[in-house]
Amino acid sequence: MITLEDVKKNDELTQLILSSQKQLNALGYTEHSIRHMSIVSQRAGELLQTLDYPEERIELAKIAGYMHDIGNCINRVDHAHTGAILAYQILKDIGNHDEQTGTAVSDISAALILADKSDAHRSRVVNQNISTFDKHDKVNYAVTDSKFIIDKENRKVILDLTIDTKISPVLDYFEIFMDRTMMSKYAAKYLGIWFELVINGTRLL
Repeated sequence: MITLEDVKKNDELTQLILSSQKQLNALGYTEHSIRHMSIVSQRAGELLQTLDYPEERIELAKIAGYMHDIGNCINRVDHAHTGAILAYQILKDIGNHDEQTGTAVSDISAALILADKSDAHRSRVVNQNISTFDKHDKVNYAVTDSKFIIDKENRKVILDLTIDTKISPVLDYFEIFMDRTMMSKYAAKYLGIWFELVINGTRLL
């Protein structure tokens, strides 16, 4: 069975990840490099592990999380599909994670969606000039703390965010991330659990 460690040792994959971030840096887009991929990988694996999925599925979720954004090295537009093509031999049974077209089609894709969409945080903002922030930069920068909580006993996953409302009102989060929030809700449903969104201590979903 291929493991996440096997994937991490692949030089071609490493170059795809680094190239992807160079492209996004040039566009001033949020961080999608090894930091993000590692977080998504860890959270996707942890979610399936907590829900008692087989080790093979857990490992595949970790791999999917680590590789899911490599399509950015070609183009940000449709990166979910180009990434799947680039990694076809490994990811041929995994669905995509793009909120414009994607939906959970397996336990692995559901875990990937929940893990990927949970990573909102100011450390992802590449642009260092606050005066030129677009809406995505502003909302991400306002997120000072992001917790991904898996509650096995109550069969739910909680995205608990702390947002600095002096930087961005909570309403702006929903304006930018409503599609992602609903995608997370449906992914959780696929796994037979609930998705909850908590912002500044208030449950909103």
